[in-house]
Amino acid sequence: MSARAPWVGHFGFTRTPFSKAIAAADLFSRPAHEEAVARIRFCIAESLLGVLVGEVGVGKTVALRAAVSALDPTSHGVIYVANPAFGTRGLYVTIVSALGATPRFFKAEVMAQAQTLLAAEEQERRRRVVFIVDEAHLLSPEQLEEIRLLTSAEMDSRTPFALLLVGQPTLVRRLRMGVFAALDQRIATRYQLRPMDLAESAGYLRHHLALVGRTDPLFADDAVARLHRASLGLPRALNNLARDALIAAAADGKALVDDACAKK
Repeated sequence: MSARAPWVGHFGFTRTPFSKAIAAADLFSRPAHEEAVARIRFCIAESLLGVLVGEVGVGKTVALRAAVSALDPTSHGVIYVANPAFGTRGLYVTIVSALGATPRFFKAEVMAQAQTLLAAEEQERRRRVVFIVDEAHLLSPEQLEEIRLLTSAEMDSRTPFALLLVGQPTLVRRLRMGVFAALDQRIATRYQLRPMDLAESAGYLRHHLALVGRTDPLFADDAVARLHRASLGLPRALNNLARDALIAAAADGKALVDDACAKK
């Protein structure tokens, strides 16, 4: 076991706070997060296409984790693409490989193979495939067209899997361009996850401190306000700034993070 940093012991934490390595059940929840999770679950339950966007660090992947963690692995299979920068054939190769088959060489063949395997998962194995493409704003026009083709099944009457496109807000603007109209019309739900307001940032700090054993106030109100402004309400940025403020307070021998520590 690695030794804890001195500042962690200074505050009596049971482990390093503001870590992303926490259980899905311990994730901080707020109204916007809950709505994002609800929309994701709706798409999964109905085998629909959904779009979730937000600024970098706003918590899109956290919402995905919360929604997916509740799925029964015996009836759901999740295919997660962290970075889609692998061309059009790569979409099909990813699906085929994730479903346990060896991808065929030619694109037309591997495309048909992917569609057959997706249909078989639902019809024969009674498993719902959830295909998640993160950083979807990086998808090329050609890849977006392939995704449209993937979602066209049984004469456009249904899709044998759920598809979630997750990315930055530019994704929504791209999809609304006329050339992508056919795909845009297939989107059942779209949601933009907004940053936290001041009250939510304060609740976020309290929540993560409680996870490491401190339920008493540890950040002064003016320090919370400064950290919120500096982080723009983005959870990932707030994590980093809160840790830095705690380190500054420990270095000064303080038991409370005041505005001076937050300013540092």
